[in-house]
Amino acid sequence: MRINRIRTTAVAVTALAAALSLTACGGEDKAMGTKSAGAAETAAPAASNTGDTAQQDAPEAGAPETQTVPAGGKHAGGNGKKPETAPNAEAAASIPTCTPKNSTVKVSKVSRPINHLLLTVTNTGSKDCAAYHAPFLRFDDAQAVYPILDDSKPQAVVVLSPGEKAYAGIGLLGEPGENEPVRSDNLGVIMVDKNNKSKGEATLKLPAETYTDSLGFVTYWQSDMETALMF
Repeated sequence: MRINRIRTTAVAVTALAAALSLTACGGEDKAMGTKSAGAAETAAPAASNTGDTAQQDAPEAGAPETQTVPAGGKHAGGNGKKPETAPNAEAAASIPTCTPKNSTVKVSKVSRPINHLLLTVTNTGSKDCAAYHAPFLRFDDAQAVYPILDDSKPQAVVVLSPGEKAYAGIGLLGEPGENEPVRSDNLGVIMVDKNNKSKGEATLKLPAETYTDSLGFVTYWQSDMETALMF
């Protein structure tokens, strides 16, 4: 019986030692697990701080977008209106050219000033068109384009609604005796676009006894005949 008790005690001791060993390992693992979890908890505030910093930087990152709002927008003056565009730029960007396809051109004799003709273009189309620059003129079979009077350039492009007219004055002669006048019967009128490129030519019959010389000129297109004939 004593031998059996010793064996039982030995088995119990061995089992107890094994249990203590497992308990020690479990405690160490738990301690290590707690330490690992603690490290994660310590790192978490750092991640939160990074997020806070990104949120603080967000307004600065958005600043360039505010700076790119066009002048006159709601961030640049508060009225929400677009800036006014110069008439020349606006017309050049959006208005088609008056050409022989959407307009008609005629030439007429005037009593005042003397030695002048009046050129009239009428918009016969259904949409607006622009009379850009000055017309290119050719009397009869002349190779050179008639001189254009730079001083007559208007402040804005003349835009014509359907049915409206624009005018250009033609000075025929210089001072008497300065040059030999040449008689002409026909007039070629070349309309030009915003880039001063030809957009078609109309051939007109000149009034009887029309004479020109090298000192003549044509004005830019004007919105009224009085301005066209004042040069």
